[in-house]
Amino acid sequence: MIPDYQTLMLPLLKYISDGNIHNTQNAVSDLAKEFNLSEEELEEWLPSKKQKTFHNRVHWAKAHLKMAGTVENVGRGLFKLTNRGKSILGDQPVVINVKYLTDKFPDYKESIVGFRKKGDYKIEFLNSSESASDYIQTPEEQIEEGYQSIRKTLEQDILIKLKDVHPSYFEKIVVELLVKMGYGGSIAEAGKATKYTNDEGIDGIIKEDKLGLDVIYIQAKRWEGIVPRPEIQKFVGALAGQRAKKGVFITTSGFSKEAVSYASQMDTKIVLIDGEQLAQYMVDYNLGVSVQNTYEIKKLDFDYFEED
Repeated sequence: MIPDYQTLMLPLLKYISDGNIHNTQNAVSDLAKEFNLSEEELEEWLPSKKQKTFHNRVHWAKAHLKMAGTVENVGRGLFKLTNRGKSILGDQPVVINVKYLTDKFPDYKESIVGFRKKGDYKIEFLNSSESASDYIQTPEEQIEEGYQSIRKTLEQDILIKLKDVHPSYFEKIVVELLVKMGYGGSIAEAGKATKYTNDEGIDGIIKEDKLGLDVIYIQAKRWEGIVPRPEIQKFVGALAGQRAKKGVFITTSGFSKEAVSYASQMDTKIVLIDGEQLAQYMVDYNLGVSVQNTYEIKKLDFDYFEED
């Protein structure tokens, strides 16, 4: 299991105990070996895919040690132990975490409280009896968790709305989504929803590319229960009637295992999109949603401070 950033504080301090200048990347690599992390764990990314989880946690372990005055940066990605850091190691602590640093160094506590007042960071146990283990997330992980929570709620709201719209309008939404995903060109050029009546099992037709070299046939169903295999069989029959090679079956619910298995065995290429995936795609491609707030996360530009 990947250790949290507080668990990494003492090992990181010990790692640079020789007093030499160390490289952050080497520290990440060597600490990973010390904790026997697997390749899978080392390749784990934060949900934003901007930074790997273990690297992020080593970064924040170092950041807190720096705020406590136990390490100092000496260049881009370079840092070393300070006299205060040597003093801590001389005490041979069993663990170093936020609570330990808070109790020992008033200036560190002021820094953390300052972060909390600005809303940048949250340490709830500073003035309580809670232990450091009650708070283990890095700021990025807090942001990621909050983002995922907001997104999940949004996806659920979208799905509720989709189940409430008229079937013909649902078909229109599906075609518009596929166009936004890059099929064809504009709505007028690439896709069209067939008439709500007499559709012969086909709810939409969309060009696969701007030149119209091939087309994709769509079945869009607002469904409450699980879509069973017979419904997929009907769709395959409708595709055969059109001599179609590709089809997309989209529903607001889910598919039975038999339906998924049947679709995967067909020579005709059939893609199944359930309600959860549909809502995710709508968020990803900004369909039926709007941007409320945008936040930028910045980092220090070391090159700016290099003197000629």
